[in-house]
Amino acid sequence: MTDFLDEKRQEIASRLKELAPLVEEYHKLEAALQALDGVRAAPAPAPSPARAPRARKAASGADSGTGRRGRPKGSGPRANEALTLVKEKPGITIPELADAMGIKQNYLYRVLPGLQKEGLVRKEGRGWHALEAA
Repeated sequence: MTDFLDEKRQEIASRLKELAPLVEEYHKLEAALQALDGVRAAPAPAPSPARAPRARKAASGADSGTGRRGRPKGSGPRANEALTLVKEKPGITIPELADAMGIKQNYLYRVLPGLQKEGLVRKEGRGWHALEAA
């Protein structure tokens, strides 16, 4: 009876070893699909006729010479919430952050690199870590 059990244990262990890469691929594809959720392909805009560049007016001081209006990228309440979670759970991944915040991952794929440029976080593998100065 023990020969039979040993044989079955070996068969199961061998099969698990065969399936491990497929399970890993499944999880990667699942994460990729979640990241793409909500992203829609927009039709290419029609080419506009060439014009001479115009002088840009500052809109009530909101344009700080960066070519964009509004608050600086990564400075909103969600970015601050993401930064707080990264500080609390070093190595947290974007899917884990999105679940904890109740939002879609695609937003975090824009925000965290902005926080990284500001020197607040760094990426190691798939996980994010707060820097000491953060």
